[in-house]
Amino acid sequence: MTDRRARETARPSFSDSFDEPGKFRGRILHDPIRRAVLAGASWIQVREKDLDTRSLVELARFAVSETRSAGTLVLVNDRLDVALAANAAGVHLGEKSLPLEMVVEWRRSAGRPDFLIGVSCHSLESARAAANGGADYIFFGPVFATPSKAAFGAPQGIDRLREVCESIKIPVLAIGGVNFENAGECISAGAAGVAAIRLFQSATNSTD
Repeated sequence: MTDRRARETARPSFSDSFDEPGKFRGRILHDPIRRAVLAGASWIQVREKDLDTRSLVELARFAVSETRSAGTLVLVNDRLDVALAANAAGVHLGEKSLPLEMVVEWRRSAGRPDFLIGVSCHSLESARAAANGGADYIFFGPVFATPSKAAFGAPQGIDRLREVCESIKIPVLAIGGVNFENAGECISAGAAGVAAIRLFQSATNSTD
């Protein structure tokens, strides 16, 4: 998942983030997106919740253009309109997004069975509801302790992740405090994969 604020916090200068004060350019996320593609990431989720619509569309279009030849799928967080404008592969819905049933109905009426719909879930009940409601996959967590997910309560833990994976038939991606050391535990518990921000954005190279 992209998160330019995590990148900015780790850097001493923000000069490549803006053309002028307040005008986002997005270059700070270009290299992480390229590296994720080269690393073989299956999906990239554009998750910049406070960007204006134009900047978000531009960033999503860049991600789609960079991933097309590699077969990496791009999903946009919350914004169905931006996902469509950027020709992204799907949309990921959070608690403040459009209702799942509304997006599923749009997909049916638009004849877009290929368009992916994901949902963030923080309980077994919400995971079952998403699966029954037509979601293609869910994010479940936080599995481990992480400051970015503190608002969602105590970590769910591996046992609850396993319970969710065993209870629904759609793919479950583990999120929240996932790192190189514990990602294998999530897969062993039945997760189809892991979702993370800093895990994939923390690496630097000479272009950063």
